[in-house]
Amino acid sequence: MNIQDHINEYIASQPEQKRVEMQELHTTIMEAMPGCKLWFLDGKNSENKIVSNPNIGYGLRTITYADGKTKEFYQIGLSANTSGISVYILGIDDKTYLSKTYAEKLGKASVTGYCIKFKKLKDINIAVLQEAIRHEVALTQ
Repeated sequence: MNIQDHINEYIASQPEQKRVEMQELHTTIMEAMPGCKLWFLDGKNSENKIVSNPNIGYGLRTITYADGKTKEFYQIGLSANTSGISVYILGIDDKTYLSKTYAEKLGKASVTGYCIKFKKLKDINIAVLQEAIRHEVALTQ
């Protein structure tokens, strides 16, 4: 199964409301990042134990660790969780940036250093979410 098949299967496995919203967000992110590299992380570690929710990833960035080693990873992530949906915006050095810049304008969302979490798409201002995603993509291109 290729990555797009995994993504389609993951979205299709969600309850109806969340499935519709995940598909809308997937389309929105793909429009903001046409031709980007796609990722799918199933949430399992090397021992096949579940360590996180599955994630759809978009784009490509290089993480550099303190010891100088590097790893390729995605820029934007999308994941369903028990209480709603999380959008991850990775690679922001200032861990207060997302919250300071977007939290008040987003609506009913929890905003951390790299994660925007909300219950339903109707609870947030999708244009502000798109702005946050586009800002990060523009920084790394």
